Amino acid sequence: MVKLNLDPIELLTALLLLPMSVDNGKAKECITSALTGLETIEPLVRSVEETPEPISTEVQGTIPSWINGKLLRNGPGKFEFGNTHYNHWFDGMAMLHQFKIANGQVTYMSRFLNSDAYKNNSEKDRIVMSEFGTLAMADPCKNIFQRFLSRFEMMAPTDNASVSFVKYKGDYFVSTETNFMHKVNPNNLETLEKVDWSKFIAVNGATAHPHYDSDGTTYNMGNSYGSKGAQYNIISVPPEKTDAKDTLQGAKILCSIAPRNKSHPSYYHSFAMSENYVVFIEQPIKMDLLKIVTCKLRGKALSDGIYWDPKQDTVFHLVDKQSGEVGLKYHTKAISTFHQINAFEEDGFLMLDMCCSEDGQAINNYLIQNLRKSGDALDEVYNTMSRVFPRRFVLPLHVNGESPSDQNLNTRPFSAATCVQISKDKVFCQHEDLHGDDLLEYGGLEFPQINYRRCNTRPYRYFYGCGFRHLVGDSLLKMDLKDKTLKVWYQKGFFPSEPAFVPSPDAVEEDDGLILSVVLCPSQVRLCF
Repeated sequence: MVKLNLDPIELLTALLLLPMSVDNGKAKECITSALTGLETIEPLVRSVEETPEPISTEVQGTIPSWINGKLLRNGPGKFEFGNTHYNHWFDGMAMLHQFKIANGQVTYMSRFLNSDAYKNNSEKDRIVMSEFGTLAMADPCKNIFQRFLSRFEMMAPTDNASVSFVKYKGDYFVSTETNFMHKVNPNNLETLEKVDWSKFIAVNGATAHPHYDSDGTTYNMGNSYGSKGAQYNIISVPPEKTDAKDTLQGAKILCSIAPRNKSHPSYYHSFAMSENYVVFIEQPIKMDLLKIVTCKLRGKALSDGIYWDPKQDTVFHLVDKQSGEVGLKYHTKAISTFHQINAFEEDGFLMLDMCCSEDGQAINNYLIQNLRKSGDALDEVYNTMSRVFPRRFVLPLHVNGESPSDQNLNTRPFSAATCVQISKDKVFCQHEDLHGDDLLEYGGLEFPQINYRRCNTRPYRYFYGCGFRHLVGDSLLKMDLKDKTLKVWYQKGFFPSEPAFVPSPDAVEEDDGLILSVVLCPSQVRLCF
């Protein structure tokens, strides 16, 4: 294991390596009712200093010799400039992290993304670029009339790409959900180039969670806004460069889907993909475009225009990856989803596995003021949150006018999911759980990961994620779909991040490999485990 000798004011991070073919459970605490006495995580949402030069670590235990490479992570690392501060966890300035693993040793380094938002905020020593939950105030040096007029200006999209690392054509980028990404050097975390999606295709943004086909083609989704209202767009990016400076050249819109309400399109964080289909989940988390375009005039942050409408169904749209044709619509009750687990086709059905919640209020819970609470106030925030659980929807692919109505079309053995054709172009689906009752005791599961290279778009058995007995993940879980059992890593006071599965070089079994996770410990200056 790894000890990082960091300055006390820095956010403490460590690298956890777990063999995931054995049970690594520790102190399997269970909860059956409201939690009390939650540990404060306020140190996890403090501003930190970057570590631009690699620092050595003390390794305890043995890191397998075949693990050689870089674990790259991205997330908010600065929450104030001067006397101004951000309101939401998503708003903090992007900090890039690198854990280099070689010959049984680990070094760590970090850098702030050198975005225009970061540079402008730093130069003015105040927040001048609005973010998701924070509206930048007018320049105090302007006169009253100038400040008044500035409220009528359109809010510029941020280039603070703080969500994830992604790859296009072999290059590394950091991304958020606006139209801007930044190409970065994975070796030293240097910011290289700002890339604007809208210069290549007619979209106003793209998700930070693309999918990759076996031939190298990358798929993504992005909205466009025009005189006819909003459109959801399926994007494909070719695998090959045309020259050394190529970034998104050759990107194209595979198809466009009209929202049910073009002035209130759905918010989406990601999407699913099977061998032949892109699956877009249109959920009842809605964006009021009028509120969003007038947020500066009204003195509100962009987040004020996003709301949950539980009266609307969630709709699954299947888009053929070759033709771009949109097929039958599959409906289910109002649910929200931020991350999908996997999707695959088998025996005339498409299995759609994803992490779901009964409401769409999760975004509102991650205000910085909530994350910095302690005692009873922190317990109250957690106990009023909706839990997220893994579910499977079974979508019949060959439904037509001759399909029986008011009858379960799911003929797969041992499957509790249902799908019923209720009209010529509508099938209503009900899920089956991908877990047993024991997952309830760990607060549900989010940030799912699979053995992606081997199992993405294919039948699979295992997935991994974080358990949530806190506002952030506090355990690592391994789920076995064969019997819906789980294995747990948990240590009190430690908060693991999204797991990354790394298969062993000679792996035969799907779960033969290790999990890498960055673990935070807010109560210790030095971290050793």
